Amino acid sequence: MTLDFLLPPPPATYKLDQPTVSHTSVSETTERLLEPVGRHFLAHARRKRFNRTFSEDERHQAEERASRIEQEEKVEFVYEDVDIDLVNQDPTQWKTQDNYAILGLTKLRHSATENDIKTAHRRMVLLHHPDKKQDKNDDAFFKCIAKAYDTLMDPVARRQYDSVDFGMQDVDNDVPSAKDEGDFYQMWAPVFLREARFSNKQPVPQLGDASTTKEEVEGFYDFWYNFDSWRSFEWLDKEGAEGADNRDDKRYQEKKNRAQRAQLKKEDNGRLRGLVDVCLSVDPRIAIFKAEEKKRRNAKKDAKAAADKAAAEEKARKEEEERVAQEKADADAKANREAQKKDKEALKRAIKKEKKNLRNLLKENNYAVAGGDASADQIDAQLLKLDDLIAANKTPEALVALREELEQAQKDGKLADVFGAKSV
Repeated sequence: MTLDFLLPPPPATYKLDQPTVSHTSVSETTERLLEPVGRHFLAHARRKRFNRTFSEDERHQAEERASRIEQEEKVEFVYEDVDIDLVNQDPTQWKTQDNYAILGLTKLRHSATENDIKTAHRRMVLLHHPDKKQDKNDDAFFKCIAKAYDTLMDPVARRQYDSVDFGMQDVDNDVPSAKDEGDFYQMWAPVFLREARFSNKQPVPQLGDASTTKEEVEGFYDFWYNFDSWRSFEWLDKEGAEGADNRDDKRYQEKKNRAQRAQLKKEDNGRLRGLVDVCLSVDPRIAIFKAEEKKRRNAKKDAKAAADKAAAEEKARKEEEERVAQEKADADAKANREAQKKDKEALKRAIKKEKKNLRNLLKENNYAVAGGDASADQIDAQLLKLDDLIAANKTPEALVALREELEQAQKDGKLADVFGAKSV
């Protein structure tokens, strides 16, 4: 460790040459968990978080203190006249009395500060002290005032009382129904402001208005559907367990009280959930969000349908093109086959015609036999030779050429010689 300060000078009695004395041995090292605490550490953390210097942080703190003082000065305590005929005057009924009404704090109620309670109590004591009454023994209402003060000044007791606050029951039960007409935000915003006082989680999201985003509205309802309430309903416990005759009775009474608190807590949660259900059912923003969501879904659906339709049309077009092409190919193939068939038939007819012409040529010229009429054997032999010539000249062109050659030979008078030479 490096010390950033100078050690003080040794006393005048200290001598450098004096022997050192060890009074005890050095203890072993021990690990300890050190946690920074205190206002100085908080100030250091605040400066680090907001990246401020000492002077900047002091200025900010001074501005915040001035702002708080200014706000406190704006909210001045307002004295309320208390009509004692309308509040509890029986000290034995302290459990059900409206403590805020007795002290004249009906406008502030759970938001009343400790100073407000002290001021109101001081005023009520001055007004209703038994010494100021003709009957000095008439201290019933004074006891109610003292009980109200004791309850509200005790943080635990006040929290238990605020959990039920009899003076707010009529207000809390004044909740709009689904059939009520009027401005939605003006009717429902105060309801959630009242319920927000019971939340363990702060700050509590508010209802908002028509310009609130969908995410904020969903966050609002999510918060209230999962509301974490600190209401305990201990104020409504039957017969304090501390007044039981013995331990078994005390345990039995505590068990009954716990069961009653659980039941009341369950009923309150159900009440709040029902309230949120009604609010959600009439919230005009939900209808708008649903319409927008439906529009988006329909847009996606329409886009998908259009894409599917385009794909189907493209597929049908391709199939139609393929069908037309196939039909054309089939028609061309058929036409080609028919043309080939016609050509083949024409070829056959041409060959047949040429064969007939050659046979007639031979027949008309004595079967190309020289000297006298041809005998039957000669005719058969000549026809066989003609068949061989026709087999050797299969094409119509070759047969035409053969016929023309034989016709020319016939004109020249050399048919027998030419035919004979051809058929050898």
